Amino acid sequence: MIINIVRQRRIISLICSLQYGYKQLGSVIRSSNRRSTTSNRFWSTPLLGLSLGFWNASSNNDYRYNDDYHFMAEPISEELNSDSTDWKGKKLPMKYQFELFCMQVQSEFCRQLQSMEEKYTDEIDDSRVKQFQVDRWKRAEGGGGITCILQDGTVFEKAGVNISVVHGMLPPPAIEQMRSRGKSLPSDRPLPFLAAGVSSVIHPRNPNIPTIHFNFRYFEVKTNDETGESQWWFGGGVDVTPYILNENMIKDFHRKLKSACDRHDTNYYPRFKKWCDDYFFVKHRQERRGIGGLFFDDLDQPNQSKLFRFVTDVAHTISPYYTSVVDREARSPYSYADREWQLIRRGRYVEFNLIYDRGTKFGLMTPGARYESILMSLPLTARWEYQHSVPEGSKESQLLEVLRNPKEWV
Repeated sequence: MIINIVRQRRIISLICSLQYGYKQLGSVIRSSNRRSTTSNRFWSTPLLGLSLGFWNASSNNDYRYNDDYHFMAEPISEELNSDSTDWKGKKLPMKYQFELFCMQVQSEFCRQLQSMEEKYTDEIDDSRVKQFQVDRWKRAEGGGGITCILQDGTVFEKAGVNISVVHGMLPPPAIEQMRSRGKSLPSDRPLPFLAAGVSSVIHPRNPNIPTIHFNFRYFEVKTNDETGESQWWFGGGVDVTPYILNENMIKDFHRKLKSACDRHDTNYYPRFKKWCDDYFFVKHRQERRGIGGLFFDDLDQPNQSKLFRFVTDVAHTISPYYTSVVDREARSPYSYADREWQLIRRGRYVEFNLIYDRGTKFGLMTPGARYESILMSLPLTARWEYQHSVPEGSKESQLLEVLRNPKEWV
């Protein structure tokens, strides 16, 4: 039996023909009103009219920053909010460039997700359409963040897009974690650090839509107080976790990532694709969390500006791709068994995030950690069954085969 809650709602609205007719008649007006209301919820800044180093960050100038861009809230760094700071005609330090980049990615993605939630929510009353909750928070030890969450919606069961810009002293456990990855850092004392990043995890309601995760981050660690010597690096990536295997969708995802990588270095895609397959490995299950994507960390070569262009190029492929998938699949039918399988796969997702993910570990061991934001990646609902198995030849087993044996999609 095919179950599709969204389609059932539409059938009910069709039966109520008068109500449906009213809905159709007012759709254009409400859509316009929603856009107006949405824009008023965002914080705008004239700062971006200044000479920013990432104004045309893409290597082929695919996008430009808007002179009057709408963020979800005001920037975290006081230097970007202060009228007394004269940045005019100057190239911003990378830590500020990256913070504004994170804020733009957050705003763009939230707007696109919100548009999908509004499009596929069959409600006459606009106040019943789920909206992003914006939570700007401060960290006592230094910095803060902006967490944007949409929960229990029609399209998205949980959608989180978070930025954080934190600074302070790096504790010894975090230093040891970095040293284990090959970083040459002193281990005899806490070190001043700055970490800026944007991360998102989207858990859709319909199993035909995959969960998507991305994270882009920039680190600075001061290694010598007297000389001011420091180390910096970039990290990040994007991956999807499907519940129903759709090879065309997966190939399109990897083609877009490869294209973004190839514009900067043809070795990036095969290198970072394999890194992603290896990193998102749920060891105790002997399977990957999803069908991969890109993962990279500790990038400090060839230089800061080239790496930043690469990061921005990859980041700006995500929203158009995922929005098109949501738009295509939001009303696709699914069965009760599909939904149960989705919840079981979400359980695996939780296992990886809590046991293996080093971003989660770093966040939890950082003084002043904000646990609500760190754990935003967890779904509202998940399922664990004792000794769960799937029938041979089923679509669930086809997905498991790919998760156990990663494929080359392009």
